[in-house]
Amino acid sequence: MKAVLLISHGSHFPKTTQEVKEFVVQLKEQSDIAIVEYAFLEIASPSIPEGIDICVEKGATKIIILLNFLNAGKHVDEDIPHIVDEARVKHPNVEITVTQPIGKHEKIVKLFLDMIERSGQ
Repeated sequence: MKAVLLISHGSHFPKTTQEVKEFVVQLKEQSDIAIVEYAFLEIASPSIPEGIDICVEKGATKIIILLNFLNAGKHVDEDIPHIVDEARVKHPNVEITVTQPIGKHEKIVKLFLDMIERSGQ
């Protein structure tokens, strides 16, 4: 069974966590993915390892780590891959893949242009 785990940085600001939760609800509603969860790199809960465990407990055999990060950096290039490697050891029968950061998506320029256009309204 496929799962998506949305990974965000984490924040002390409650509104940030609420926005992530709401986004995950939208992903669930607009997809046919059985398991959609969220986790945070730091500060907020659940942590990435906890989020992976939650997906596995719900029956995930494939987890797609969906990076809610705009660009590469230490977290994307080092911290998250290290955490994922540890999870692969803990859950050897679960396929875990990691997406590129959002800024690598081919439609990001169009999205930003749309945001610029809407800012003038």
